[in-house]
Amino acid sequence: MSALVTKTKLAAVLLSVGLAVALSGCATETATTTPSTSSATETIAAEEVITSCTPGAEVFSTDDAADSLNYTEVEGVLGAVPVPAEGTKIGSIMKFLGNQYWIALAEGQADRASKYGVTVDVQAAANESDQVGQLNSAETMLQNDYAALLVSPQSDTNLCPAVEKAEGSGVPVLNVNDAVLPGAKQWVGPNQIQNGISAAEYMLSTLPAGSEVAVIEGQAGVYAAKQRTAGFTDTAKAGGLNVVASIPADWDISKARDAAATIIAQYPNLKGFYANNDGMALGIAEAVKAAGMKGKIQVIGTDGIEDAYNAIRSGDLTATVDSYPYLTGQVSVDVALRILGGQTVPRAIYTPQALITMENVDDEAPILK
Repeated sequence: MSALVTKTKLAAVLLSVGLAVALSGCATETATTTPSTSSATETIAAEEVITSCTPGAEVFSTDDAADSLNYTEVEGVLGAVPVPAEGTKIGSIMKFLGNQYWIALAEGQADRASKYGVTVDVQAAANESDQVGQLNSAETMLQNDYAALLVSPQSDTNLCPAVEKAEGSGVPVLNVNDAVLPGAKQWVGPNQIQNGISAAEYMLSTLPAGSEVAVIEGQAGVYAAKQRTAGFTDTAKAGGLNVVASIPADWDISKARDAAATIIAQYPNLKGFYANNDGMALGIAEAVKAAGMKGKIQVIGTDGIEDAYNAIRSGDLTATVDSYPYLTGQVSVDVALRILGGQTVPRAIYTPQALITMENVDDEAPILK
């Protein structure tokens, strides 16, 4: 963002023709003796404030960040989490608290914060496509005295006005999973492309070569949706599966159900669906059941929400790629406190993920102690 340069103009009121002539006679001398300010003005205008919304020379990818650590490595490299100042408050902007994934992530943040005597205030949009509402919530939160801001944007740029204001006032901003700010200074979350790869690898190991499969994507253009879809599609095609359809459903269970019903009708030999999140996977499972194809069409989701685990137990879902939202919430608070404590934290801190099937659905999930 270019710095704003305010120029003041001298307004002279000429009281007589003689005074005007006198001033004009001096103009040439004044112009030759006054130092030029153009270079200084150009320098100020050229200065740029770098924020998490300023794209770098190369697009920041959370999937292969050079400056990164696995969450299990952080304490060994940086030591203990610094003791926060008394009364520290952190703001958290979620995508949508009607989704179990974000509820679990918020719970992880709140529980971890209480361990350190810190307060986390959480706000969210009315639904997973309410980008303006999410921005309004974020800007309202800026009126409070937060030491740091945790953001889980609905798109890569919808929270940028609030992010720029926060960082411009010295409040650090931490990007927590899902959409990725163009120049995110700090990131906590799983490797998004691996979500799709894990789902494709499972299908490759359990379906015949040449099987027809389909993808139900999240919101078009959002980083997480793009990476998960690419990871699945590229891996599936390379392994010999036939990806016959890939349709966005905006993270919405109803849209996913309708899209799946259409695909099943068009491709009666379909063998599998991969969904970019679990809510959509549950919608797909409804369409599969309605078509009388339960057990004949695999359905794999992403996130690891409680309803997905229950659907795996009942046989409605084949699997989910769990990215452990509660743990991610815990880690995000630790990273924020490390930054506030003056530690230099790697740009990306990776949290784990795992493919959950009937075989391991009752295994204990990782958490921070």
